[in-house]
Amino acid sequence: MLAAAAPARVLARLQALPQQTRETLFVLLVVAWVLLPHLAQLPAWASALAALLLLWRAHLALAGTALPARPILAALLGLAVAGTLGTHRSLAGSEAGVTLVALLLALKTLEMRARRDAFVVFFLGFFTVLTQFLHSQSLGTAAYMLVAMLGLLTALVSAHLPGSATPLRVAARTAARMAALGLPLMALLFVLFPRIAPLWGVGEAAPRARSGLSSTVSVGSMAELALDNSVALRLRFETPPAPGSALYFRGPVLSRFDGRQWLPSNQATALEARPTEVLQTQGEPLRYEVTLEPNSHPWLLVLDATPQAPQAPDLRARGTPDLQWTDDTGANALRRYQAQSYLQFQYGPRQWHPDLDAYTALPPGGNPRTLAWAAQLRATPALAHANTSTLSAAVLQRLGSGDYAYTLSPGIYGEHTADEFWFGRKAGFCEHIASAYVVAMRALGVPARLVTGYQGAQRNAIDGYWTVRQSDAHAWAEIWQAELGWIRVDPTAAVSPWRLGADTRLEAPSGPVVQLLGRVGPGVLGTMRTAWEAVNNQWNQSVLNFGQGAQIALLKRIGIDALGGEDLTSVLSYALAAVLAAGGALGALWAAWPARSADPSKVLLRQLHRRLLDLGMTLPTHLPPRQIAQRLEQQFGATAAPVCDWLLQLERWRYGPRSDAAALHLLQSQWKILVWPQYMAPGKARLWRAPL
Repeated sequence: MLAAAAPARVLARLQALPQQTRETLFVLLVVAWVLLPHLAQLPAWASALAALLLLWRAHLALAGTALPARPILAALLGLAVAGTLGTHRSLAGSEAGVTLVALLLALKTLEMRARRDAFVVFFLGFFTVLTQFLHSQSLGTAAYMLVAMLGLLTALVSAHLPGSATPLRVAARTAARMAALGLPLMALLFVLFPRIAPLWGVGEAAPRARSGLSSTVSVGSMAELALDNSVALRLRFETPPAPGSALYFRGPVLSRFDGRQWLPSNQATALEARPTEVLQTQGEPLRYEVTLEPNSHPWLLVLDATPQAPQAPDLRARGTPDLQWTDDTGANALRRYQAQSYLQFQYGPRQWHPDLDAYTALPPGGNPRTLAWAAQLRATPALAHANTSTLSAAVLQRLGSGDYAYTLSPGIYGEHTADEFWFGRKAGFCEHIASAYVVAMRALGVPARLVTGYQGAQRNAIDGYWTVRQSDAHAWAEIWQAELGWIRVDPTAAVSPWRLGADTRLEAPSGPVVQLLGRVGPGVLGTMRTAWEAVNNQWNQSVLNFGQGAQIALLKRIGIDALGGEDLTSVLSYALAAVLAAGGALGALWAAWPARSADPSKVLLRQLHRRLLDLGMTLPTHLPPRQIAQRLEQQFGATAAPVCDWLLQLERWRYGPRSDAAALHLLQSQWKILVWPQYMAPGKARLWRAPL
């Protein structure tokens, strides 16, 4: 009962505040909403300073005290600039620019003394809304910023509405109507504006950190990805898909080991520079389309093995000797490309090559117990002259029968990671298992390396796309065998076969709300997530991936390419100019049309001023109805009472809590039968009725 009454008391207190105070608090609330998602990117001191400035401005509004003097504002501005320069080492660039814009927006609220200052806050807020899309272009961000835009538009409309009692909901309705009227123009601009790459990206001094694979792996670091349930990529198969256990998305291949960390090879990186490493494929390829989430890395994730470069407009794919494809452009943007992969393949040199010695190297003095165990295996008569496959089977047999466990929390490993796994903890995540396996194979003299990427995918039943999450991050091994080349071995399968391609995937720990939903309706949470991902995927495919290639394809479908050899960019520019010109002309006609030139109250007021001119009385057009009534009463006395009453009713309709059609119709009807005073010498006024 008390909890329910608290919001009512707060609302009553807000309604008791002066109109100007309520509007100021609303503007501060909108500014706080605009700045809230930036807190994840702003420095901690900048977030704290912006929050303090907004709270200070709210206190000044509630207390009714004066705003700070200009020297104080200048000092705060200097603090903001100095802090930005000290944090980012520059005032240029997106990160420093966003920090400054956010602080300037909060500072400007302390300078709202006039309507002009409020307008600066509004338009600075609109610009701050745009800067959020430098960090994220997801559907959730777009929905959040739509609310922010409507809030700013409501405040802007409210500042233009005269009167002291205009409710915010009236301004909100006007703002929503304006936004709805702008939707068709927005859609046309989206489709017709030429996609020129430099206009759609902003260079950054350093890529922002995002969740995903890394070019190096410290033993135990990949377990953090298993706690991240965000989407890494999505697939749409054009051919029948393969089983989940066969879906290995190749990422960085790591060949050098220093005892704690796996690093990439420092050999040549061009595929054609190593003619001895050949790829032979068998069977029919899988054809599919990948939508890769931003990850701040150059690699293009594809299935093993992909002999031809992934295809997409403006994509410059480059192959590496490790069967990986990369593209140094657009890593921080959503990318979509087509690929063909063969699940049956042979890869690598078929005969021993001196370069393979690098894949048997181990740090001196590291993992002595593993090396001793490998020596014992080699001393066994059955394995003394065994080939690679036989030695691998012996190591995997120990994994499968040695009471080893797959876990996300194996604890912190020490200096000898392989020794701890094989003889101590006997538990680990996929990279613990794969790393210990590779160390053991190298100790046996077999060339081996670590491969990272993603394994498995889940199909979305709503849109048919397959989703790969960060929690699907995986590490496996490749060993070399004569006549066969590099062979994939996934030692995790010997410990936990369910991890590979099963319907049950790794799940990040959930919060109490998610756990409650899971108990109330076990399928509700999964259905909600599936629906959301289908909607979000459609947003990615239709909006974020609407680049130059998609635009050209759309224009070709509607026949614009039939214009011959003309450049499509020029065609789009002309079409856009024509659309804008036509839209401007229609808007001018709409505004000039008498029935649409103003709201009904303004139409009635213009008619009133024309009547007053007939009476010999000229008043400023900006006067509100109440002041006009006061002037009439001063000029005509009691004979102006009918007109004054009508003016007060008009004011209540225009600025009151409700503006219903019935009250407007009554005002229009009363206008036609108003009794008007006729202007004569003082004391000799006579009544004059407006003609019907």
